[in-house]
Amino acid sequence: MAESLGLLIQRGTRAGLYAALVEDVADGLDENAYPVLSGLARTGPRNAADLAAVIGLDRSGVSRHASRLEAAGLIRREADPADRRSVLLVLTDDGAAAVEKMRGRFAERVASALSTWPPGEAETFARGLRRFAEEGPF
Repeated sequence: MAESLGLLIQRGTRAGLYAALVEDVADGLDENAYPVLSGLARTGPRNAADLAAVIGLDRSGVSRHASRLEAAGLIRREADPADRRSVLLVLTDDGAAAVEKMRGRFAERVASALSTWPPGEAETFARGLRRFAEEGPF
């Protein structure tokens, strides 16, 4: 199990998946910027430092990708009402639409991968994976 999980979480595996998910979704969106856009969709508005901690990138990388995503109209920067010194990264409507498209692609890939499994096995796997994610070592 540890070996299989290792394959899933290695950077190269993620980059290949992200590249397939972002292909032709929006200008300025590539596999490197995917975690920033996806992270904002999951967490809501965040400053670059907080988002970096959530998605596992450094702050400068988040800021660099955010600039490209902002130029593409997928996110915008807003003053943080709780801290005038801080700027929040916020998903735009176009950014939300891009995320929905990517999530649809991901769901299709998962469904396709599980389509040959015997009846009930995918559901059992999903329940076990949910439990592992909630109770596991992460």
